Amino acid sequence: MTNQWQHEYIYTNGIGLHYVTQGEGELMLMLHGFPEFWYSWRHQISEFAKYYKVVALDLRGYNDSDKPTQKSAYTMNEFIKDIQGVITGLGYDKCILVAHDWGGAIAWNFAHTFPEMLNQLIILNLPHPAKFGQGLRTFQQLQKSWYIFLFQLPLLPEFLIRLSNYKLIGSIFTKTAVNQSTFPMDDINAYKEAAAKPGALTAMLNYYRNIFQQNTFGHQWKLIEVSTLIIWGENDMALGKELTYGTETYVRDLQIKYIPNCSHWVQQEEPQLVNQYIREFLSITAQ
Repeated sequence: MTNQWQHEYIYTNGIGLHYVTQGEGELMLMLHGFPEFWYSWRHQISEFAKYYKVVALDLRGYNDSDKPTQKSAYTMNEFIKDIQGVITGLGYDKCILVAHDWGGAIAWNFAHTFPEMLNQLIILNLPHPAKFGQGLRTFQQLQKSWYIFLFQLPLLPEFLIRLSNYKLIGSIFTKTAVNQSTFPMDDINAYKEAAAKPGALTAMLNYYRNIFQQNTFGHQWKLIEVSTLIIWGENDMALGKELTYGTETYVRDLQIKYIPNCSHWVQQEEPQLVNQYIREFLSITAQ
């Protein structure tokens, strides 16, 4: 089905964003995480293009999207404006938002800022920001989030990631996946090549370097009224399952599907199950 994927660009919020699209109809917008790009949705794009216009975005700073050099370009306010601009720029006023990891953080914040622009919200392995903030006050989660603090340093993270042909990028996937066959070398090379594009690595790390400066976790959160599904691989080495507990405090209409023996890379490691849960949540009858 990859020959039906179209590569497009959209200009919004002052930058050009690359995306892959397939299908027609209601908009389903997919947001990836670190250190990925649109390719992390390769098992979902064609599946849901049967029912929707699927758009898998390269977030700003990633892969073939523009990479502003200023650290200040990588704040949650800018990410939210990007998503708002993509939806309206594609000719829609609403979408189904599907998001993983950093994309999930953006999606949670977008749901609080522009709930009227969402039909449904689907989050994969990223807790609500209030729950993550609570988690970072525990020793257990602080241990798992050590890399966030490493990424605050200038230059050193870039140096470490570039060593031995971006070996660390591959290890991030292969050393944390439960099923070691999830990431063949072609996939690892795709992620390495995306991270190696000029300006990409620093841009990707700048997401983390602004995380403590913008009160990402600390403000008061209104109740999300958008129907929401969380899918969670239980063997996430970076984010504990307990971060999902109590999310219903912040989301009125919430479903959570836990997937055992599955890592943080849930839509790549268990694509059939993830697709099934999304279809069920959206009341899609499989074709």
